[in-house]
Amino acid sequence: MQLFYNPEITKSTTQITFDKVESKHIVRVLRKKENDILHITNGFGFLFEAKITIASDKKCLAEIISVEEKPKPWQYYLHIAIAPTKLNDRTEWFLEKATEIGIDEITPIFCSNSERRIIKLDRFEKIIQSAMKQSLKFTLPKINQPVKFTDFINQDFDGTICIAHCEDQQKNTLKSVVNPSEKTTILIGPEGDFSSQEIEKALGKKFIPISLGESRLRTETAGLVAVQNVSFINQ
Repeated sequence: MQLFYNPEITKSTTQITFDKVESKHIVRVLRKKENDILHITNGFGFLFEAKITIASDKKCLAEIISVEEKPKPWQYYLHIAIAPTKLNDRTEWFLEKATEIGIDEITPIFCSNSERRIIKLDRFEKIIQSAMKQSLKFTLPKINQPVKFTDFINQDFDGTICIAHCEDQQKNTLKSVVNPSEKTTILIGPEGDFSSQEIEKALGKKFIPISLGESRLRTETAGLVAVQNVSFINQ
């Protein structure tokens, strides 16, 4: 299935007009013709079937012929707050793979040891959208505006809140603290880890210290290990 994404479609939509870029892709690249069927999601758990009525590479039109609700295949809610990596492609790799596995919300956080403090959120959005379509998922993860570490931990949270860090102190396994089918928020630090002061502040806000294994992991690897572990715990 070739999946398209359009956040404007609702259950009451009867016709969709694709922009010039997507129209060109549909007609010239995919060689779709009038009466061919397209599959589209709005990122809110719906799959739409649409029949092409005008196959123009400048303005492709399609008629919605069916709507199907497609609940996400995981029952939990996972929020990862992660420090952007120095090399942007490593963060993009995390976003792509986390979306493929299953994640609900992502917040970039700036920490004391962060080497990257400028990100292109629109680029991250496109990475997530592409990964959602490629992995045939119908719910688009939410990516938030970047925030400072202190501002993030001072929010009110529901569910289990954890911080994964590398300091030598007693930590828990994810399996011992994550409650299946509930909301979990996990902090993942930058290259160089969270500072001691940041760890203490998080612990003071009732974040549970966790270990992701014996190996010292890169930021993006740690984030993906957390995503995969939460997925396994909920199976």
